[in-house]
Amino acid sequence: MYLFYKLYIRYAANVNLTIDVDSDVPIYQQIRDRIVEAIARGETAEGDPLPSTRQLAADFGINFHTVNKAYDLLKQEGVIRVNRKSGAVVRRDPASGPPEPGFGEGWEERMRVLLAEAAVHGLDHAEIMRRCSTMLSGFQATAVAVARAKVTT
Repeated sequence: MYLFYKLYIRYAANVNLTIDVDSDVPIYQQIRDRIVEAIARGETAEGDPLPSTRQLAADFGINFHTVNKAYDLLKQEGVIRVNRKSGAVVRRDPASGPPEPGFGEGWEERMRVLLAEAAVHGLDHAEIMRRCSTMLSGFQATAVAVARAKVTT
């Protein structure tokens, strides 16, 4: 079963958050991952608001503490900032400049595990590189298309 939530930011940008309630991946992690992917694709940018934890929870029919956990994780990672008055706002996007100190080490650790999983399951170097390249190109192509759409609207 899929719950689908469509969020419009700045009325021109369209961010789709999809969670799979049957997945082994916790719902808070899915929310966090979909928001990071939307930022990477350029669907939302630095300064854009995110829905309140209560609104997103109500729209998905889940406990607001689940959304709060996703937002807390994004805040710890420096991706969003949370303010009592303005709510959750995107803090970083691909145009925000170099990463903050320490980001690279943590990211490299997570990447090491993902690459090890790929190797354990028999993907060779060329296949791993092809898949990484395709995925990264997808983020860049989508971000360029979204940027062009924003300029024309």
